[in-house]
Amino acid sequence: MGRTAFKRFQLPQLAATAIELKCRSSHQWQLSLFRAFLLLFVSFSCCSSPSPFVVFVVDRDIVVVLLRFSYPFGGFSLSNLEMESFMSVSTIPVICYYNGQMMRTKTDVTYEGRKAVIAPMDIPIECTFEELIGLIYSKTNIDKRRFRLSLNCKYPLRSGNRFQPFPIRDDSSLRRMLNLVNTTSIEEIELFIEVVRVKGLLNKSVGGHVDLFVRDNYNVAQPDYDCGPSSSPVPDIGANGDDEDCADDGGNDEDVDNECNENTDVEVDEHASSFGYFTQILENEHGIYVSAEAPCCDVSNHPDEDTLDEPSPFNFHLPPTPQFEHVENLDNAVASAWTPWVPHSSGYCGGEFVIGQVFNSKSDLQDAAKIYSIKAHQEFIVVASSKKLLVLRCKKAEECNCPWKLRAMVVKDTSLFVINKYAGPHTCVNPCFNRDYHQLDSNLVATHIKSLIKAQFTLTTAAIQASVMERWGYQISYKKALDGKHKAIRQLFGDFCQSYTDLPRLFLGIEQSNPGCVVIWKTCEINVPNTEIFQRVFWSFKPSIEGFEHCRPIMSIDGTHLYGKYKGKLLIAMGCDGNNQLFPLAFALTEGENTDSWGWFLACIRNGVTKRTGICIISDRHLGIMAAMSDPDLGWAAPSAYHRICMRHLASNFMTRFKDKILKNLVCRAALATTERKFNKHMHTIGRINSEALQWLEAIPVHLWALSHDGGRRYGLMTTNISEVFNSVLKGARCLPVTALVQLTFFRLNGYFVARREVGANRLASAEQFTPYVDAQLQGRVVKASSMEIVLYDHVKGLFHVKSRRGRTHRLNLHEKNCTCGKTLIYGFPCSHMIAACQHRCVDFRLFVEGYYITQSYYNTWASLFHPIFNEDEWPLYDDPTIVPPDSLQRMGSGRPRSTRLHNEMDVREGKTSITCGLCKQPGHNRRSCLNRNQL
Repeated sequence: MGRTAFKRFQLPQLAATAIELKCRSSHQWQLSLFRAFLLLFVSFSCCSSPSPFVVFVVDRDIVVVLLRFSYPFGGFSLSNLEMESFMSVSTIPVICYYNGQMMRTKTDVTYEGRKAVIAPMDIPIECTFEELIGLIYSKTNIDKRRFRLSLNCKYPLRSGNRFQPFPIRDDSSLRRMLNLVNTTSIEEIELFIEVVRVKGLLNKSVGGHVDLFVRDNYNVAQPDYDCGPSSSPVPDIGANGDDEDCADDGGNDEDVDNECNENTDVEVDEHASSFGYFTQILENEHGIYVSAEAPCCDVSNHPDEDTLDEPSPFNFHLPPTPQFEHVENLDNAVASAWTPWVPHSSGYCGGEFVIGQVFNSKSDLQDAAKIYSIKAHQEFIVVASSKKLLVLRCKKAEECNCPWKLRAMVVKDTSLFVINKYAGPHTCVNPCFNRDYHQLDSNLVATHIKSLIKAQFTLTTAAIQASVMERWGYQISYKKALDGKHKAIRQLFGDFCQSYTDLPRLFLGIEQSNPGCVVIWKTCEINVPNTEIFQRVFWSFKPSIEGFEHCRPIMSIDGTHLYGKYKGKLLIAMGCDGNNQLFPLAFALTEGENTDSWGWFLACIRNGVTKRTGICIISDRHLGIMAAMSDPDLGWAAPSAYHRICMRHLASNFMTRFKDKILKNLVCRAALATTERKFNKHMHTIGRINSEALQWLEAIPVHLWALSHDGGRRYGLMTTNISEVFNSVLKGARCLPVTALVQLTFFRLNGYFVARREVGANRLASAEQFTPYVDAQLQGRVVKASSMEIVLYDHVKGLFHVKSRRGRTHRLNLHEKNCTCGKTLIYGFPCSHMIAACQHRCVDFRLFVEGYYITQSYYNTWASLFHPIFNEDEWPLYDDPTIVPPDSLQRMGSGRPRSTRLHNEMDVREGKTSITCGLCKQPGHNRRSCLNRNQL
């Protein structure tokens, strides 16, 4: 609703009141008029005598009502009314945003920026565009000699609650913006201001781009190039007579050598380098600004009529578009911010190259040339290439007389490459579209997927092919995509062979900032002096060593393959905290899984990580693990430790042997049974179905795989899933160099500790006694205990007889913390039967929860801190022998590494349908082995 203002004014022999109603929309206009009449009706009814009134509709936005209270005459004439002007100059509230950037979405327009400023303004209704520009300059203190303004208002659309930017460029668009207050429900207009730096005075458009205007006192003459007229004032870098800058270094093109010796008319200081003079020219050009008072830069809405037909040399309110705006993976390849870029309206969105254009390196220039050729569906050949020179020309130069040619040279004492000669664009006919493209090589693919590899180590080759197809429209081969992935990995994470040499110093850097970490090496000496061959390395971080003391005495061990240039195995030891979450403990890189490597790994854990006794080790039935666990010299034999078998691996081996899903499910039920009664029942059923299967199971010691015979060692953990889960976390890193793999374990563990330390601190602050896992378990068991029947037999010994809702009975002893259901002993916290007995005797059942599940223990598990690693140049020096990878572990040949995983039925998803032939549609075979292949 609009605001209402009451104004008093004098009329001859007439007392009247004017009501000004400002209306915001046509709907509010009608509502305001209704309010005026309602007010008059109330005033009229309160008068002692009838009082005529007159309503004047001055404008759609203003309603003036004259109410007569008394009059001596029988009437009055409108011409006799002498009304004082009570309406002041109207203004429109505008909220201005500057020092940021306008962001546009499908439904809205916002203004973002860390230094964005909001400035409210009251814009007069009769304000012109010139006055608005001046008002903004004075309000925001923006230098109008250096910056031009781009104005856009937030404009509502008719369909739905949607907004789009509306550019303000003249008086007409400004009037439309100010009228939003009267035509819509907007009370305050939002105006987005973007500043555009004035690059320099511009003279004319040449070849699809514009040139910087250089004043006469710079004494820069245009050099004469044989590859076409120059369109840039930048001097020919390196072509000033210095032979060292123009050396070919292996180039065998005589034409190139002749071009390299050309001189220009540029006057330079003989003691200054070419790059120094080059930067001086740039600094001078940065000091030239477009003056707002200059005749060629009239920003008024009334330009000179004589210049209306000439194209405007500069768009003051639209920012320039970079030449490679859509090339995200060039990593800011173009180093020269002063380069006059090609606008989008010049046909090819990438733009032609420009003489004087500077690139950070030769590889960046090569990538830019490849992208240019791919966009134009053209090809080029390399005429000369060296560390200081690159010359390219069109592949069809001789066939079609195409003039396209590019020549770039290195800037002295830098790695920058500058284009000093260019002739383009192509005049030849585009070649036929091929499925692949020669210029789209693995190097360009590697540059393209670098950011993808950083985000996802497990990026597949098929995904790389799809990404390249979407980007450039060409379907590259599988080998090219794989080579590009390998090159991207090397560029991001270093060389595979060198990583073994750098690994010792990396561990020194980690130990420098995180003292207490354990690193154990095993190498082999060779005949080469001061060189040793890598064999194994073990590492464990200090926070893991300290935190494991507060975990349950469980450890899961497993091994996984490396898929990089060198083969090998990554051995992992994982613990389990009081919240039933994985706890990374130790890692090792070995040559493979065997008795010696597993024994060495477990010995490193026993000697360097933990001396705890009674630890339960869960693993598969690998012969090396079985032998190491039974070796008394390693410290893992009972009672120092107890070995248990992963139920999932056991069931997989059983399925491989007997191939019967029903029997496999019975084996799993027998392993998960918490009582001997249930275990014997399932074993009896297995024996009735297949006696050989029963004998196979009885040959394995029952305490290794059955929960009912475990004695509470494994705390209900039946598989090595905690190790498998972390293997999946490291899956993408297993194809990286070993230094990257070690760093990933460091940062992954730090992420675990930070997140879970915060959870533990929050639960301590909220006075939570147990971990979330145990809290949820206890709550469910308390509900079950409420419906049980309890019979007390001995209150001294705490003997009870408990009957569940289903009619099953159990005997329990509170003093011994034992129940015939077995769950209290297995899991370490009371079962529902024990909770029912405790409630019956008013005993706190929380006393029967083991200390590993207390919140304080959970917090202590993750309380230790990781510290940031210092910069590489601050790491201690490594003076020991150089470590090199063994040749026996290097993968032979190129291409995708062959999988060394032994696939079994665990790799097949449960419930997956059988294979179906694509020809006869019958299950059990495919089209290659179909008997009806020749007939169909």
